[in-house]
Amino acid sequence: MELTEDDVLHILKLIDESKFDYFQLEVGELKITVSKGDPIPLSSSTTTASSAQPAKTTAVEPLKATPVAPAPQSTASNIDDKAAAEGLLPITAPLLGTFYVAPEPGAPPFVQVGTAITEDTTVGLIEVMKVFNSVRANVRGTVSQMVAQNGQFVEYGQTLFLVKP
Repeated sequence: MELTEDDVLHILKLIDESKFDYFQLEVGELKITVSKGDPIPLSSSTTTASSAQPAKTTAVEPLKATPVAPAPQSTASNIDDKAAAEGLLPITAPLLGTFYVAPEPGAPPFVQVGTAITEDTTVGLIEVMKVFNSVRANVRGTVSQMVAQNGQFVEYGQTLFLVKP
């Protein structure tokens, strides 16, 4: 099994959003160690890694230096504030992952701007590690705005659609 850069970034994002303070993953020659609190001293891990397998040290150091940027909170809060002022209700992401507006490529989207929806209407899918989860509207009204784009990585609680009740 080979991890892509997107897989690693996805793992880092999941860890950042979790309550765990320390995470270690080994896949073949790749070793990922993530710590949220005090940094793990590189001298001890570099010593053991360099004597055993120098490729691992090279893989670990860039990952520790790569910051996981939080989602643009200011944009999200601006959208929510504006929507609340207009009386619009948000449909938010129930989990983090890749958001899709249609059941498969080339298929018509679940909903579009102007579509009347109920609480049980499926408005999209979120993919997490090759598992697709349906997103229910949980509100009744008419889709007023599509905030998230197809194929976009979304976070838990991020606004996907705005609905006029």
